[in-house]
Amino acid sequence: MWKQIAAVTAMSLRSLPQRLAASLVVVIGVAGVVGVLVAVLGMATGLSRTFADTGDPSRAIVLHKAANSEGLSNVEFGWLGPIEDAPGVLRGPHGELAASPEYIVGLNLPKRSGGEASVTVRGTSAAAFLVHPEWRIVAGRMFRPGLREIVVGAAAAGEFSGLDLGRHVDLGGNDWTVVGRFTSGGDSHDSEILADVRTLISAFNWGAYSSVTVRLDSPASFEGFRRALNANSSLEIDVTREQDYYQSEARQISSVLYLVSTVVAAIMAIGAVFTALNTLYSAVAARTGEIATLRAIGFGPVGVVVSVLAEALLLSVLGALLGAAVAWLLFNGDALSTGGGEFDSQVMFKLLVGPGLVAVGIAWACAIGLLGGLLPAIRAARQPVAVALRPT
Repeated sequence: MWKQIAAVTAMSLRSLPQRLAASLVVVIGVAGVVGVLVAVLGMATGLSRTFADTGDPSRAIVLHKAANSEGLSNVEFGWLGPIEDAPGVLRGPHGELAASPEYIVGLNLPKRSGGEASVTVRGTSAAAFLVHPEWRIVAGRMFRPGLREIVVGAAAAGEFSGLDLGRHVDLGGNDWTVVGRFTSGGDSHDSEILADVRTLISAFNWGAYSSVTVRLDSPASFEGFRRALNANSSLEIDVTREQDYYQSEARQISSVLYLVSTVVAAIMAIGAVFTALNTLYSAVAARTGEIATLRAIGFGPVGVVVSVLAEALLLSVLGALLGAAVAWLLFNGDALSTGGGEFDSQVMFKLLVGPGLVAVGIAWACAIGLLGGLLPAIRAARQPVAVALRPT
């Protein structure tokens, strides 16, 4: 049986060049499905990676207990002392506490590509660079407390116009001077603007911090830090690991992207299945005499079925590789942004097409090939030999 299967399948595949045009239709149809699927999944992967890189197991974010994001949180000024005094907070080389009170506001700025988008302006302090050791000033200098000076993230500087060193920027009706540029290693903070927290709060007439980000002396200190703060009844706060916070920020929009990619790919896959059906039915009809002759000299129906399915799978896998290659060449590494949406403001990230997504595309292609080849394969195997050999 295995020899028959191998012989019939080889014969079928050798005849593919004679049906090149019809075969290319299947390949291109599947390539379109896989290309779209991989590109949209690459957006979700890139966004998730950006937020995953933002988190650190040794950092914690303190928010108001009624808020689930920094943009909706108010941490009273008087709560900062107990948060800093909680056990597990890291101390710097000179005894300074690694606790950064922060205030964020989303403001619209003109984009280099035209139009406007929202950007996060984060009020912070010198302690932020102790809390975030991956942050580095790469041009200019750090802002000075009490002055309306800002330091711009590398991604934000590339996305928005008017953020070059020395420029004056209107933020909420106030004039601020760009004095530096920083990088956070490619995480979501690269899309932000930093300013002195007290100056920013004063400029926007606010009365509380948005959050307090704390660096602990070790990841194992988190539970003790959280229990100590939860035991203080005067604090209406919630403590979250930074990794968990940013993963939850990305989860909702990533879920939407996964859903969109699945729905769009499924609709396109239906068309690809019908294309494969038509092509393979035509291929079976063109090989009716050949198949009947093989059956007449003793070849079983299993070999015929496998040969048709093998042809369908081969064309589908070729389409998957073509679609994934096009998605990788055209989109991998492209800079994108959330444009606000579920986030407090725009976050820049890169579309990522990797081996895992290519494997997903190949799996979809195999499913298309099996569905498109099954009925023509059954028809070829069940066709009566006498009828097939009857001269027309």
